[in-house]
Amino acid sequence: MEKEKLTPPQKELYDFLVEYIRTEQHTPSIRQMMRAMNLKSPAPIQSRLERLRNKKYIDWTEGKARTIRILYQPQKTGLQVEGTIAAGSLIELFADEKETLDITFILHQSSFYALRVMGNSMIDDMIQDGDLVIMQRHLNLDIPRNGEIVAARVDGCGTTLKRYYKFADRVTLKPSNSNFNVIECDANKVEIQGILIAVWRDFLYKPK
Repeated sequence: MEKEKLTPPQKELYDFLVEYIRTEQHTPSIRQMMRAMNLKSPAPIQSRLERLRNKKYIDWTEGKARTIRILYQPQKTGLQVEGTIAAGSLIELFADEKETLDITFILHQSSFYALRVMGNSMIDDMIQDGDLVIMQRHLNLDIPRNGEIVAARVDGCGTTLKRYYKFADRVTLKPSNSNFNVIECDANKVEIQGILIAVWRDFLYKPK
């Protein structure tokens, strides 16, 4: 039986819940949902939650906070992983056990987006000019962990892809190429726009 379709606001909240619970292993608070949906009142969140529950996408335990459970997820599709291939010495291809590379979580989550890389400041992390980087917007609305690769907007300088480090009230954005300079500035001048989760290299793409 086909599930009842969600409205765009309901789907936005549902996608947020699915990805947040998948990555954080617990339910977000109402306040976190409000901030993620850019809402000033809990009323729209509570209304959307009720609609999602009525449509049997989620459920929760009455009287207990943070007990939301995901009841429904779309059927997964993906690429068949046919086995292992050597990048050193030759090995026999073993393909008795099949697995699937599922990328639908990237395609169907509103918290994910792609950026085309321009430049080679991250080549030591195997990210080169012309690559597409798959970024995840903040879900828990906290700062990233030190060492994570982020898309960061620096006041007066623009947006850049770098490794992030924060110490006290200072932020360091470090390239993965010794030919590029480290960026250091006050934390309040840096806005983290996303955290790297994957890199896509299209060998048919030819940078101009």
